[in-house]
Amino acid sequence: MEKKYVDFDAAQEIERIVEWIRLWFSANGPQASAVIGLSGGKDSTIVARLLVEALGAGRVVGVLMPDGEQADISDSREVAAFLGIRSFEINIGSAVQALAGEVSKALPLLRDTKINVPPRIRMATLYAVAQSLETGGRVANTCNASEDYIGYSTKYGDAAGDFSPCSDYTVTEMLMIGDALGLPEHLVHKTPSDGLSGMSDEDKIGFTYAVLDRYIRTGLCEDERIKEKIDDMHMKNLHKLQTIPALRRL
Repeated sequence: MEKKYVDFDAAQEIERIVEWIRLWFSANGPQASAVIGLSGGKDSTIVARLLVEALGAGRVVGVLMPDGEQADISDSREVAAFLGIRSFEINIGSAVQALAGEVSKALPLLRDTKINVPPRIRMATLYAVAQSLETGGRVANTCNASEDYIGYSTKYGDAAGDFSPCSDYTVTEMLMIGDALGLPEHLVHKTPSDGLSGMSDEDKIGFTYAVLDRYIRTGLCEDERIKEKIDDMHMKNLHKLQTIPALRRL
């Protein structure tokens, strides 16, 4: 019998994630704050909310990192205000331009290279903030299982971090968790985009998360072409899993 998502108990999973976060911090930073990049998208919003539930708003630090002008930066600000957490806004535009400019003096930058420079600068920024906090900080990885499965993340960019509380959950399950947490619907159900290529996630990868998630959880995909594409992406990107620490395997 096909496994159905109706079997997923979001409230129960929230309890398990919150308990895991508390245990992880008790062992890896009893006084430390959780540092998280706030993109204004569902994953960072959901993870930030879970961190607040686990540690309290006083131990969660949000970092907003626009690359020059960011049209939806107001969403990131809304998340920080909604959760009542301390936040810093650090524009990475000049750093991205400087690095890309220096590398391009040595060799031409490919399109995907240019796309991946900002998330790697953002990760360096998060660690700079974490290390500058008086009580120290631990950087949250906000990737989900769907992205991890097909490698839809930047190695040593958003795929890095100290702990990864939601890496076991697909996009479909993350949406259910976000709704159960009572987060603003327009943030949880915001069209996912990398904010870099100008395309939605689903347009860029060539299939929907619903199709991917069903395949991950049940092994079923009627479209053989899409199934082959998913399998190919998964195999080619297994190396990225090395950059995702403290994976939750429930």
